[in-house]
Amino acid sequence: MPVRKVSMWAQIKRDRSLLLMTVPVIVLLAVFAYVPMAGNIIAWQDYSPYVGIVDSPFVAWDNFERVFTNPLFLNAVKNTLLITAFQLVFFFPIPIALALLLNSVITPAIRTTIQSIVYLPHFFSWVIVVTVFQQIFGGASQLHRILAGHGVHFDLMTDPDTFLILITSQAVWKDAGWGIIIFLAALSTVDPALYEAAVVDGASRRRRTWHVTLPALRPVIILLLILRLGDALTVGFEQLILQRGAVGPGAAEVIDTYVYYQGVIAGDWSFAAAAGLVKGVVSMLLVLGANKLAHVFGEAGVYQRA
Repeated sequence: MPVRKVSMWAQIKRDRSLLLMTVPVIVLLAVFAYVPMAGNIIAWQDYSPYVGIVDSPFVAWDNFERVFTNPLFLNAVKNTLLITAFQLVFFFPIPIALALLLNSVITPAIRTTIQSIVYLPHFFSWVIVVTVFQQIFGGASQLHRILAGHGVHFDLMTDPDTFLILITSQAVWKDAGWGIIIFLAALSTVDPALYEAAVVDGASRRRRTWHVTLPALRPVIILLLILRLGDALTVGFEQLILQRGAVGPGAAEVIDTYVYYQGVIAGDWSFAAAAGLVKGVVSMLLVLGANKLAHVFGEAGVYQRA
């Protein structure tokens, strides 16, 4: 029996309640996300807030030329990519491992207790996280005094050489527990019959993890990896700006903090807008490229054509 096609206006009338519920979200996105995009025009101007966008002189691509030839900006890009790559290797797999460990815990009470403990730091602000690490590893900490008593003078919080390890450790403590939620949700959809069949076939726990659990997580892992690559040029602004003064801009300056100091603090609005626009375009290309690569390997990715 052929399916009767419903007109667009009939669909709107049928779903009008749901559509009305989306209106506030659409308005918020339009006002705070899309309308401000028009301000990117200052990237092609010598903009001054005292003159305004209309009367600011047009300088074509001069600001972008300054962006790509500025050594301080290039250092910020290098630090951003280095932090992203390091955390991709040493932070991204940790929520997966935690989800696998929690999934293997049979007792619900123990699982709930562990989840509550590892979730808790996510709700702390970066000010609290940095303060906790300062109290543990800083120059006035008990650990520092013990090491100094044995002739070892080392302050993890002010050493540029170990700053990468420090911020990754902070990110792991704060957000690794929260990151397992999606993976636990994916694991809950795995058919128990697959594990039972694997046990009947004589598969060990390790083989069941490799052949049943990880394939079930693969689409979620690829999706989150694509999103992480799209966010590669955005690392923790608040986390880094709180510690930039302690280790210096050479180690802690990333694109976001550089744009803030150059645009807001120094008042070079056009240069900062050009730098931010370059970052946005590159991030979009990373998402599109990673999504296309996911399609090549047979995964859905973030989106796929109908």
